[in-house]
Amino acid sequence: MATNSGVSMSNAASSSYKSSLETFRLFSSTDAKTNSGFGLFDAPELPALPLPPCVEVLASEVSPSEKYAVDLVNLDGLTLVKGRVNTQQVFGLSNSDLVPGRYEGGLKLWEGSLDLVKALCSEIKSGHADFVGKQVLELGCGHGLPGIFALLEGAGSIHFQDFNSEVLHCLTIPNLKANVSRKSCPSEMKLPNCENEAEVRFFAGDWSEIDKLLLSSSKQNQGAGYDFILMAETVYSISGLQNLYCLIKKCLRQPDGVVYMAAKKHYFGVGGGTRQFLSVVEKDGLMAHSLVAEVTDGSSNVREVWKLSFKCNENSVPTTLDPL
Repeated sequence: MATNSGVSMSNAASSSYKSSLETFRLFSSTDAKTNSGFGLFDAPELPALPLPPCVEVLASEVSPSEKYAVDLVNLDGLTLVKGRVNTQQVFGLSNSDLVPGRYEGGLKLWEGSLDLVKALCSEIKSGHADFVGKQVLELGCGHGLPGIFALLEGAGSIHFQDFNSEVLHCLTIPNLKANVSRKSCPSEMKLPNCENEAEVRFFAGDWSEIDKLLLSSSKQNQGAGYDFILMAETVYSISGLQNLYCLIKKCLRQPDGVVYMAAKKHYFGVGGGTRQFLSVVEKDGLMAHSLVAEVTDGSSNVREVWKLSFKCNENSVPTTLDPL
């Protein structure tokens, strides 16, 4: 069991990172008050930092007395709770969406996360998805709202992954506890060492290295994989697409596992986007994909929700990509 040594960042470390790293505005989020949704990533590339260790973050390490400001998020009749955490307080960074290799934007609530929850609601209503008793992984979770939604819909096991352990400690875990406590019925959430039905765990680390920890720490002792993998706004950087796709293939249950991905069609300035990621998928030839939803509300670049599954799954319906 991993310790919590990587969860909190010392003031000295924060100051060191703050002085040595330039921070950037990347793209729009629902927490941003005054940006256009078309941020640029035009600063010179910084030297790569050593990857943080892959660790499990324990929910028991989050003190109930820690300050936690919340907002309600209303999604077409569904109300979820999200926290408000300042990047200055956690990372010593001001007004930053991203610091490459150090902070991957998990403290902000991105639009794709809300798009994904709405799409999952629709998929459940139409009979195309059912989380009851299923094993679910949310990658790049940040606030964790899609994973929390899956838990509230009866998932048997939900694992949350984020690059930063600080995000899990300061935001994801408090968000989950706040949403579960709002349920009218008794919680069925099972944190490690508890004796209720659902299992909930939290893992921090880079996609290139986190697979061993995810698979060895889960209930999938036969290596079967997750029934659902959820991810929102994870495909913004071209450099991370291959590692993300490789992780999905390692962790998704065959042949019936399903991935739901919400993201912008294109991220201006960084080159990533849904179509770039799906090009990686098509080149590999192992998985099919279909468009679930398209959002053109004018608040940002066109956003999409896609569903991916192994081609041996007869329920998958391939979609031909339009030109970029």
